[in-house]
Amino acid sequence: MRKAILALLGGAYLCFGLTLGALAWRSGAGVAAAASVALGAFAVMLSLHSLIARGIEGAALKGEVSRLREAHRLLADDLEKTQGTLQNLGQTVQVEAAERTEALTSEVRMLEDLVARMGENMDTQLAAPKPGGTVVSRQSQALLHTVREALAENRVDLYLQPVVSLPQRRTVFYESFSRLRDDTGRVLMPAEYLAVAEPEGLVPAIDNLLLFRCVQIVRRLAKTDRKIGIFCNISLASLSDESFFPQFLDFLDQNRDLAGSLIFELGQPAFKERGAVEARNMAKLADLGFRFSLDKVTDLDLDFADLGRTDVKFVKIAAGVLLEQLLEVEGRMALKSMRDLQAADFAALTRRYGVEVIAEKVEAERQVIDVLELDIAYGQGHLFGEPRAIREAVLAEADPPAEFMRSTLRRQAAGGGRR
Repeated sequence: MRKAILALLGGAYLCFGLTLGALAWRSGAGVAAAASVALGAFAVMLSLHSLIARGIEGAALKGEVSRLREAHRLLADDLEKTQGTLQNLGQTVQVEAAERTEALTSEVRMLEDLVARMGENMDTQLAAPKPGGTVVSRQSQALLHTVREALAENRVDLYLQPVVSLPQRRTVFYESFSRLRDDTGRVLMPAEYLAVAEPEGLVPAIDNLLLFRCVQIVRRLAKTDRKIGIFCNISLASLSDESFFPQFLDFLDQNRDLAGSLIFELGQPAFKERGAVEARNMAKLADLGFRFSLDKVTDLDLDFADLGRTDVKFVKIAAGVLLEQLLEVEGRMALKSMRDLQAADFAALTRRYGVEVIAEKVEAERQVIDVLELDIAYGQGHLFGEPRAIREAVLAEADPPAEFMRSTLRRQAAGGGRR
């Protein structure tokens, strides 16, 4: 387009020159003079065109430079604002990091204090003579020594087993278990070590260490936005411990955000045996928003109103126990302990009181079908996943300082146990 315009202008300038030459020739000038006039006029027009074009281009260039300078100024202003924003953001991040560090330091200090008190309490328990002066066999002495050493050397592993929704089988909770290891790495099952740990007052130490680790694992899951709850066993001894429990309650009071993820679990026999102190301390935990669960349930004649008052939100019943309770009454399936209620309505009844039934120890697919017919929403058992040990690297982050417990247990171990 630009070339066409230039060609037309050139033609116009040439015509103008020829016109002036023709006028000069008609005025009596010779041919040579007329041609000179024509060429001169053409040259003048071209010069004028060049001057005008350069002037226009210069003005356009000045305008472009002015616009570039304005854009540069705006960019410099934006960069200055961005730099200021980044500086403020950096200061905010530093402040938040300092606050998180301070919160973590406070949490660790609280755990240190709790473990210190736990060590002192255990020292008292181990030093106290048992009534009757029972004689411990060499085998029991050796096992007791192994348990003490496992606690002293922090060879207490945390295992997690999934609790799944039915029928989707999606993991919604985990149950935590503790396992002890001897110096060779052999895992000691609870049935093996509890027989000697309970008389010596070591079970609270194991339970308390499990509680600490559950808290830290919940924290770790929260960092990855995994909203999964953990069932953590708590013993009556921990609930009634006048030194440990107030400190632990204070710790949970400062960390109420754990309430939605940490569920304290008691066996049905322990729940029935709880006294006024334990019931009062359970109520204090409930006031902070924490929930409870009953496992090892064998008696289905439950006081649902009492469960509701004590914030028990889950009841775990072995699949085998549930199916053994089934019987036919007047052409319909009922439960032996609740013959007036259809078996399929049992879970609906518990939900009216805010209690969910979890079928535990599910080992076979046939049991899943039977459990679903009872309208039970959750299942747990080896069929859905066996308890698996948490990696040592993760446990290292969840280990509370245990120097007090270690020194206490070593002194007791060196004494060879009580007779």
